[in-house]
Amino acid sequence: MKKFLFLAFIAISLQLSAQDLEHYKRCIKELSSAKYQGRGYAEDGANKAGKWIAKEFAKVGAEEVVCQPFTHNINTFPGKMEMSVDGKKQIPGQDFTLREFNPGIKGEFKLYYVDMENYDSEKLFADLASPEYDGAFVVCDFMFSFKHFADFRRLQSKDGCSNAGLIYTWEAPLKFYKAYGDTVKDKPIIWVTPDFPKDAKSVKLNMENKFLENYECFNVIAKVEGRRHDSCYVFTAHYDHLGKLGKKTYYPGAHDNASGTAAIITLAAYYAENTPEYDIYFIAFSGEDANLRGSEWYAEHPIAPLSEVRYLVNLDMIGDNNHALYCEVSDEGMQGYALFEEINTQKSYFEALERSELADNSDHYPFAKRGVPCIFFMNENGDAFKYYHTVYDTWENAIFDNYEPTFNLIKEFIERY
Repeated sequence: MKKFLFLAFIAISLQLSAQDLEHYKRCIKELSSAKYQGRGYAEDGANKAGKWIAKEFAKVGAEEVVCQPFTHNINTFPGKMEMSVDGKKQIPGQDFTLREFNPGIKGEFKLYYVDMENYDSEKLFADLASPEYDGAFVVCDFMFSFKHFADFRRLQSKDGCSNAGLIYTWEAPLKFYKAYGDTVKDKPIIWVTPDFPKDAKSVKLNMENKFLENYECFNVIAKVEGRRHDSCYVFTAHYDHLGKLGKKTYYPGAHDNASGTAAIITLAAYYAENTPEYDIYFIAFSGEDANLRGSEWYAEHPIAPLSEVRYLVNLDMIGDNNHALYCEVSDEGMQGYALFEEINTQKSYFEALERSELADNSDHYPFAKRGVPCIFFMNENGDAFKYYHTVYDTWENAIFDNYEPTFNLIKEFIERY
């Protein structure tokens, strides 16, 4: 009986040393907190988070922690963010959000509603050229504008029409869909919820943008030395997010991507205590939400030659409860993918690994296109995924179900590959 209890204690101890759910949760709570203001580029939110991550890597025992700087241009919205419709105040992030390339705008504007049932493009442009609607904001459904792309592309240009901007209705909760506004366009595009008034007369706006040129941010790179140094593994996750929409509203990014960043921190902690066979690099990228700028920069300026990477694992939004795990794999990574499949079949960590076509949607892509064996894991379409790129991606809405199976799947892969 004593022997059985001793063995049970050892088994529990080994499991606890393999992953640390509480540490994982603490990291997500920290990174999604107000002090980092959505880990965006306004008010240095991303860089403040990066400095915390560097300290955390050092704290868990990584031997080498360095910050790799790079610059990029980015449009931000840290100032005034006011909107009212017929005098009714709208709430940033809840009632409305913006496109990433929007200019600032101030004033009161008439509203012109597109007749979507009896659409006539000639009538649309004739109406907007009339004194009654000159300088108005055009209102319609976003998917409708997509169907008539050429017309609405013209409405976005200052030379195409005299309207002041566009308001698109879109499903709630509203997403700040992209962050990589590296230019400022002629006119603003505002997304609003489907309950936007159908017959309002005017909109009053006071929205400020701030375009940052050559903004300096950095990747955080940590290393845990293995017994062999002739090749290495790489774990990556991006830590930046969408930042602010006005002075008070920010996008916490608990799922996207505090979850992936927290996971590579706990993986670093595990391997610092359990020396791996090969060196392992842990890279927290900035600039992912600015069109993969950080990972592209690293791929061009790697600390370890890309030819020495045995396998790269990119984690982006893994904190959800979908029983299937989405993945993308480089051509050179297919042998490793077969092993991931074998392990998952044996251990049933997930109901399935759902492989999709390789895309430039996260930080694995700059490596994949350079021939590095790599895989991208994301847990999508669970209960947390609906808050992706919204102000509701908070610590309170975070889900932790798939951290442990993801951690253990990766750990066993490293042991066997």
